[in-house]
Amino acid sequence: MKKLSSIRGNSQRLDGGAMFGNAPKALWSRWIQPDERNRIPLACRALLVEENERRILFEAGIGVFFPPKLRDRFGVVEEDHVLLASLAGLGLSHEDIDVVVLSHLHFDHAGGLLSAWSEGEEPSLLFPNATFVVGSGAWDRAMHPHFRDRASFIEPLNRQLADSGRLQIVTGEHAEVLGEDVRFHVSHGHTPGLLLAEIATVDGPLLFGGDLVPGRPWVHLPITMGYDRFPELLIEEKQALLGDLLERGGRLFFTHDSGCAVAGLARDERGRFSTTDEVDKWTRVTG
Repeated sequence: MKKLSSIRGNSQRLDGGAMFGNAPKALWSRWIQPDERNRIPLACRALLVEENERRILFEAGIGVFFPPKLRDRFGVVEEDHVLLASLAGLGLSHEDIDVVVLSHLHFDHAGGLLSAWSEGEEPSLLFPNATFVVGSGAWDRAMHPHFRDRASFIEPLNRQLADSGRLQIVTGEHAEVLGEDVRFHVSHGHTPGLLLAEIATVDGPLLFGGDLVPGRPWVHLPITMGYDRFPELLIEEKQALLGDLLERGGRLFFTHDSGCAVAGLARDERGRFSTTDEVDKWTRVTG
């Protein structure tokens, strides 16, 4: 028996123009209405898989490790560590998690691994019993960032992960600690070495879309983020991955969509992708 659940972490509000790259506001504001500061609401959603008394958490969201000034700059809405509260709502704590899978190490996907900010103290690494799974390309990027994206990484987190003795760096389609039920696809358009987890279920594959497809609007092939390193490459990767997933009857899990956790895929006669069967708060029990 396998149980999959969407888990809310801290939410954000980020500049809509940055989130939609070269798409004009007249277009993207049809999908998501911005606030008075031109920011749009974003989730930082994780996926929890429980199977055979083992608990696997896919990503950890942004958390609340930032000091107040930076928390406001990056639009972190809540002051409390929402991921921990969401786990508590399921009768769990971070100590109960056996594996944490990280698509990459940008702070809005990995910051939830750290304790909440406290003045004068360095945040500490949570999840003391978990093995941390990171792709080799994403780890190398975090350790040797470019000037353009080095502010997206958390140096204390990188150091604490390396020192934990529980870091497993993946170089192929599978991680030793996860086995054959989780297959990884690697993408380089958003950031080098982005690891996209595909989880096998009896209903077909579920793909953790990460920052390749962060939400429903980004299913449209031309739509990219200003944060993407190589937008044209990302579009080509997205086209291939979504086409393959559609053919196999798979679904997408969205980490940043504020109103949808999981959706199916469709494609019209012109080859344009769209989403179907959209669900926000999502739990699925499969054999």
